[in-house]
Amino acid sequence: MSRHHQALMVWISVLPTLTVVQLVLNGFLEAVPPFLRPPVVATVVVPIVVYVMMPLLQRVHSRMGKQRRSRRRPSPPVRGLDQRAG
Repeated sequence: MSRHHQALMVWISVLPTLTVVQLVLNGFLEAVPPFLRPPVVATVVVPIVVYVMMPLLQRVHSRMGKQRRSRRRPSPPVRGLDQRAG
């Protein structure tokens, strides 16, 4: 997997996770001092991204790659049908 694919997968997993966590924790985060908000959000977001989102996206990426490869490769000729014994 190229670095570009990895960067895209990280971005795809981090952005929605950050958005949802901030919406869910909005009331709680208002009571937290501003300098502590990023560590609190990171403490919630990082495990979700590492243990849930990235493995899911890697499986999807792997399946898409297998489908793409199977479409590109022609099936090998069957021996015996293409050549005459002789």
